Amino acid sequence: MAAAGDGPWLDDAAGRLVRPFTVSNGRTKPSIALDLMSQVMATGVTPLGYLGPEHAQALDLCRAPVSVAEVAAHLKLPAVVTKVLLSDLVDCGALTTKPPAFHHNPTDRSLLEAVLDGLRRQL
Repeated sequence: MAAAGDGPWLDDAAGRLVRPFTVSNGRTKPSIALDLMSQVMATGVTPLGYLGPEHAQALDLCRAPVSVAEVAAHLKLPAVVTKVLLSDLVDCGALTTKPPAFHHNPTDRSLLEAVLDGLRRQL
């Protein structure tokens, strides 16, 4: 029988060992305004200093324009934590951001109905 400290702490189904807010050093407010649908993209500038593995993962995901929501999903982090990480990268010049591609009201009834119809077709 293996000693308690010999194996992994948790199995794959258990999830992260590190709490999400430790990734952002407990910060919950990004330094810039980011919407879930805001687009972020790498600029090619290498960040100076150590930012952390999650920053590197986020930067890698942003080689092409991607939404904040997509980055959060890939990193498996809450959106607010992801926004903090992405704002760190924008602050150091490694990312650029732009508002969502649409210019009308994102809560437009016809848009929401189209999304609902699409979801119903998938179920």
